[in-house]
Amino acid sequence: MPLAVSRTGDFTAGAFREVIDGAGNPETVRRILLCSGKIYYDLMSSKKMSDRVALVRVEQFYPYPGEQLAAVLARYTHATEIAWTQEEPLNMGGWSFMQPRLVELVKNNQKLLVIGRPAAASPASGSLKIHQREQEEILSRALDLA
Repeated sequence: MPLAVSRTGDFTAGAFREVIDGAGNPETVRRILLCSGKIYYDLMSSKKMSDRVALVRVEQFYPYPGEQLAAVLARYTHATEIAWTQEEPLNMGGWSFMQPRLVELVKNNQKLLVIGRPAAASPASGSLKIHQREQEEILSRALDLA
């Protein structure tokens, strides 16, 4: 994937970051999308992406980067929703690990949401058309602030 590349300087002068803030505008962001993996690139390149959404990548689950995540979330004082977003079924992927930890970070005026495929016995539908439709539904749900 062309977007998933690093420059040489990222390795020689940079450092690994457990949490990467998409640097949304704290004044306009109403929903924070937390994600990991390929779904980040799908969300980032969606035509529905707006300045009301902050996209935050969790690059490391364990050891859990709670302090870094709390610092990023604290920037978005007007956010009313924090949504873990994944393309895997809800009984797979990062949600089961992140959910009890995210509950501790959500403020009283915020809702914690999860956006992903329904729980399933298989990680994939087995049909490209169904997969593409489900993926589009995930992106729409994540980015629709109606």
